[in-house]
Amino acid sequence: MTNKERVISILNYKPYDRMPVVSFGYWNETLEKWHNEGYVTKDEWHEYGVLGDYSPADKSVMEKLGFDFNWISCCSGGNTLLNPCFEEKVLEKYPDGKVKKIDSLGLIVIVKEGICCIPAEVGHTLTDRKSWEELYLPKLQYSDDRIDFKAVRSLEQNGDLPLGLHCGSLMGQIRNMMGVEGLSYLYADDEDLYKEIVDTVGDLCYRVAERILQEGIRFDFAHFWEDICFKNGPLVVPRVFNELAGPHYKRISDLLHSHGINIVSVDCDGMIDSLIPAWLNNGVNTMFPIEVGTWNASIVPWREQYGKELRGVGGMNKRVFSYDRDAVDKEVARLKELVQLGGFIPCPDHRIPPDAKFELVQYYCEKMREV
Repeated sequence: MTNKERVISILNYKPYDRMPVVSFGYWNETLEKWHNEGYVTKDEWHEYGVLGDYSPADKSVMEKLGFDFNWISCCSGGNTLLNPCFEEKVLEKYPDGKVKKIDSLGLIVIVKEGICCIPAEVGHTLTDRKSWEELYLPKLQYSDDRIDFKAVRSLEQNGDLPLGLHCGSLMGQIRNMMGVEGLSYLYADDEDLYKEIVDTVGDLCYRVAERILQEGIRFDFAHFWEDICFKNGPLVVPRVFNELAGPHYKRISDLLHSHGINIVSVDCDGMIDSLIPAWLNNGVNTMFPIEVGTWNASIVPWREQYGKELRGVGGMNKRVFSYDRDAVDKEVARLKELVQLGGFIPCPDHRIPPDAKFELVQYYCEKMREV
């Protein structure tokens, strides 16, 4: 079987020959460390830092480790973000090397060049209806130049891998533009504007997906990105998420179903439990990456509550890559039990961090090939 056939069979509860060994990429610092240890070339490290999941370097490193493919690099779609983005502008430089700047989303952030971390948000451009209508609304309109049809079709040529249509983000990208605090205050201060922003983003995501599907490309699954949760739960009230984002998920999912796409996944970090009903009720049936985290996320309680309609990709505790072979063996044994549930493909629950040992990741891939 090809990896495409394996994925389709597993997520539809059909027979398959073996479990594909799936990755979710790496931190660039991880490849830097592995380069210093002699496992990864300088070119691979630098190329991945620039091109990321879609680079030849990603494929090369995966092959060295023993992964079959990167789940994210199977996805392609159009640009559902700001178009054009804001021009980045440095506002102030500090003695310790940090800078205050306006970034591509209009956020005012403090960052230190060369350091990979979440920037400190100290201000926002999107604060009210005036800034929305003048600066953001024009950047969230549909146009055909949002879609690189050649790039989308290029993935179609690799028949061994599943092909996913990336459908954008309905709430996560708004949080990125406004910040958690700004998003929270907006619902209380101007509920109509809050809804208008969600509707604008939702309509853009729909129109981009619709236009790509008109090309007749056969996708095996569809994929959303949200990252709207943290370790204790969602960053948006579940009721509000369901009321405002739910209809857009339903509209897009119905479109996908009309084109024969029955697997619809969402990438949302953190404790997602209270948002799962909103996704399932509106056509999203596959959770990713099921972060084990400090809250021990697992597909087991979700399957008990929602049945086989809920699938999953992820749920592998990447922290064991910094331990030893015994820890990896125990994690693989745990994953084997989850695999027996069906509709589940193990994958590291986020990008592999710098404390991971190259040889332990290789060992994990070897053991997973036996599943």
